[in-house]
Amino acid sequence: MSMKSELGKLPEDIESLKKVIHSDRHFIEFQQNRIEHLENQIRLLRARLFGSKSEKQVVDKDDNQLSLFDEAEEVTEESPAKEEKVVVAEHVRQKGGRKLLPEDLPRIEVVHDLPEEEKICACGCEMSRIGEEVSENLDIVPARVQVIRHIRYKYACKHCEGVESEEGAVKIAALPPRIIPQSIATPGLLAYILTAKFADALPFYRQEKQFARIGVELTRATMANWTIRTAEVSRPLLDCLAEEIRSGPLIGIDETTVQVLQEPGRSNTSKSYMWVFRGGDPDKPALIYQYHPTRAGDVAADFINSYKGYVQTDGYAGYGGLDHKPGLIHIGCWAHARRKFAEVIKARQPVKKGQPQKIGSAEKALNYIGKLYQLESRADREKLTPDQRRELRKAEAVPILDDFKKWLDKRSQQTPPQGLLGKAINYTLEQWDRLIGYVQDGRLRPDNNLVENAIRPFVLGRKNWLFSGHPRGADASAAIFSLIETARANDLEPYHYLRYVFERLPLITRPEDYKNLLPQYLDPAAIKPAAG
Repeated sequence: MSMKSELGKLPEDIESLKKVIHSDRHFIEFQQNRIEHLENQIRLLRARLFGSKSEKQVVDKDDNQLSLFDEAEEVTEESPAKEEKVVVAEHVRQKGGRKLLPEDLPRIEVVHDLPEEEKICACGCEMSRIGEEVSENLDIVPARVQVIRHIRYKYACKHCEGVESEEGAVKIAALPPRIIPQSIATPGLLAYILTAKFADALPFYRQEKQFARIGVELTRATMANWTIRTAEVSRPLLDCLAEEIRSGPLIGIDETTVQVLQEPGRSNTSKSYMWVFRGGDPDKPALIYQYHPTRAGDVAADFINSYKGYVQTDGYAGYGGLDHKPGLIHIGCWAHARRKFAEVIKARQPVKKGQPQKIGSAEKALNYIGKLYQLESRADREKLTPDQRRELRKAEAVPILDDFKKWLDKRSQQTPPQGLLGKAINYTLEQWDRLIGYVQDGRLRPDNNLVENAIRPFVLGRKNWLFSGHPRGADASAAIFSLIETARANDLEPYHYLRYVFERLPLITRPEDYKNLLPQYLDPAAIKPAAG
């Protein structure tokens, strides 16, 4: 259609023409906002795919904004003597150089001496040894694989030969209880296989190839079956872990997706979920992983059961039911709120070189949140007790939160809700009552990062093995993850812990003895076998 025909459709009177222009302006403005929003989404997706995964560098440190992750460091008298530190103004840097090798590693001494003729001085006298220089190199021998032969002597009475007896004519010593009866698997082999997969993200098919290289035929199907059977035997330990989690002042909850192929009544492409619960004594935490085909909030409610105390989650709507459960105080996660403002900056049009960095609303929001975390860093440095930390928050964090809330209320009236900034502001306001909950108890943290960190090993493993073949396998994976990650959280080496537990599980005769095998009640030195 020609421009002349379009112009012919315009109204003749000025007032009607103004209305058309005004309407077109609104439409153009809407389209421009829509284009800007879509461009921001594209930049954000590119940043997620190709950009740095760290949130530390979201705000340029030259713009006088406070970084959420800045934490002053200082030298203390408790610093290990072996680690010499160099102090530079407001910064502590480890001195370069090779670190000493662990003392508990076995040593093989190789002596290097001069030939006898070189021990004669130029003056003709024999030289005396005045000392020695020692240097160490690290050597690795491929894993030592051994076969344990169980030899049981048989006994019979020659006088009773051929005579029937109620006790039998032949006696033989019984085999010691094993975690998987009638199997070649020892506690050491099971611990090695499970640590490789669930701590080091090494799938069974790769382990199968490694065993083949040393001449051992051990199929992935066999290893998967052992995992399921080991998880079943370990079930009482998991029940004890759940009790430990519900005994503490706080339970943190998070979940991530997992694909399980043979779920009854569901397609192979359906999403299932691995849930993580963290709680118990803050100094001796416990973790439970649970596989569920759903993300429904009933999963969290069923695990919590009759627990009374604090529960910390992100803003997922499925957790909303926890707000109304008697005896629970539901608190939120500042890391999630911060992440949404950080995404606004990531999605922003890059500033051309030489142009000044714009300080926008997202930076101001991060500034408020950064101040809150600086208080937490200060409390950590000063080693405040929970009561002292609570008083610090009431005195200094609450005024910051009040100012932040006023700023958010004002900006929410000026910001389109469909944009990234509008979504970040609205999310923070919707979660506000939960977000400020941490100030009332010094044992609480402002974020749920400890639980998020606990779910990362599973996410790393998922990238390697992609899916679980069957719900029983997913349940078994959750059980082994629970043991390994609880061990890690309590400074136990996973292989040593699993081996220690698998050696003792078959010997337990009383239900109350299972608790003694939890990582919280074990000394790292006690479970580590002697070197040699």
